[in-house]
Amino acid sequence: MKVDLSSYDEHNRAYKHTIGASYLKQLLWFFCSLLFVRNPLIPFSGFRKMILVLFGAKIGKSPRIRPGVIIKFPWKLIMGDNVWLGENCWIDNMEQVYIGSNSCISQGAFICTGNHNFSSPDFELMAKSVVLAEGVWIGACSVVCPGVHAAEQSVLTAGSVITTDMEANTVYQGNPAVKKRKRF
Repeated sequence: MKVDLSSYDEHNRAYKHTIGASYLKQLLWFFCSLLFVRNPLIPFSGFRKMILVLFGAKIGKSPRIRPGVIIKFPWKLIMGDNVWLGENCWIDNMEQVYIGSNSCISQGAFICTGNHNFSSPDFELMAKSVVLAEGVWIGACSVVCPGVHAAEQSVLTAGSVITTDMEANTVYQGNPAVKKRKRF
């Protein structure tokens, strides 16, 4: 099968449905994100939280949101209490992303909710939510793929890629990530 990307329409109905906001809101978010969330000159997590909540994110108490964080659509983000988002982590949330309390997304990690159907000539978008339960740790420069559910206290080590659900109290490592040991 030959794929012809000239026929791909990013403004189709399915794509618009995943966004969940008007073009004006998206445009405002783009500039506010650049100026106030990604900006390394603003050292305060509380200020970043305020901007994210203003755009619809639901964020618990005492977040640590480091400079350089990229969040595609804050209105599709739910974070519990004491969540850490490390420098330059990217939450590409075309669908809902839930991050439980006391979880850590380390620097450079990538949480992805969307992909394209490579077996389709239309290359249509496929999006699935991601759930990271309480106490989950996503290591530096690792990737969480669409549809993953990471159970309580699970760990994805640095540089790993997870494409399946993660069991509670378990450490995953590699590409693709596999179960390595229990987390005590």
